[in-house]
Amino acid sequence: MADEANLALLFLRVVIGLTMAAHGYNKAKNLAGTAGWFDSIGMKPGKLHARFASGGEMLAGLFLAAGLLTSFAALGFVGLMTVAWYTSHRDSGFFIIKEGWEYVMVLGVVAVTIAMLGPGDWSVDEAIGIATDLDGYVGLAISAGGGLAAAGALLAVFFRPPS
Repeated sequence: MADEANLALLFLRVVIGLTMAAHGYNKAKNLAGTAGWFDSIGMKPGKLHARFASGGEMLAGLFLAAGLLTSFAALGFVGLMTVAWYTSHRDSGFFIIKEGWEYVMVLGVVAVTIAMLGPGDWSVDEAIGIATDLDGYVGLAISAGGGLAAAGALLAVFFRPPS
């Protein structure tokens, strides 16, 4: 892969990954408030989901930034953003300015795109020799398929929207 493409993938991975990790850290900083919010939107028990969401966002973000198990990190993005879309954003239209689903869609799609392209030569996956094993259609299946399946299962078991 050309150095320009590796640099572009590195920029993309680091920016989107650290953005997701920062969101997770923000949730963890105020875990009690996050738990109350999760309870209020129907993700019961809120305390459990606050921990899972904050930890998942931090881990998925840091792993994607590093290019470590990239397709599985992208699975985390898709799962987390699908749950966010369904529980908080789907009824608010497209634009994030009105709490719409624009932002969560962009994060999920960019993560899937990175999983399909692979993390690039400047990644932990490349250093340990697994980068090309988990990209392409395999990366699509892991990230999009796995993320949607995980979100669907989580929502089916735990989501109880307020009446």
